[in-house]
Amino acid sequence: MPQDNKSKRNIKETNDDMINLIDNLNRNEDLKLNRRSFLKSVVGASVALGLATVPFSAIALNNKKEDLNRQKIIRLKDLPKDSSINFNYPTADEPAILVHTKDGNLKAYNNKCTHLQCPVFYDKEESKLLCPCHRGFFSVDNGQPLAGPPQRELPLIELEVIDGVVYAVGRKVRHGA
Repeated sequence: MPQDNKSKRNIKETNDDMINLIDNLNRNEDLKLNRRSFLKSVVGASVALGLATVPFSAIALNNKKEDLNRQKIIRLKDLPKDSSINFNYPTADEPAILVHTKDGNLKAYNNKCTHLQCPVFYDKEESKLLCPCHRGFFSVDNGQPLAGPPQRELPLIELEVIDGVVYAVGRKVRHGA
């Protein structure tokens, strides 16, 4: 009896297309679209797409990054030691301060106190940055708060000196000590 059931399974009992779905599979076409050929096609397409992006990658690597954020501040000879100058960076609405220390180092920070956004000034006598609103003091060397209500360091303006000209080239908000 089990054999009779097996032989009856493949016999068409009706002409309804929904029941005879197995008839539309052709084994010859199925052999052409096997797993190996599918994987070969996928790998080939991936390699082709990867090779298509190589020229764009080469162009991107060869182009020297133009410093769009680079901004000229002052000539180094025009800024004596133990003095400061105010400038705006990175936009015209964001004040910053450049300090030429007694040691000859250049330091630049955003010119807004991190407490209530009051302007910060360079105090020559103490070699510190001073916020006069609430007597907040910041270190000139690293922008860290030394006294007063400010709890966060001043955002650092990164500098470059090229041919005796001081440029602002970037900003770090949380730069650490």
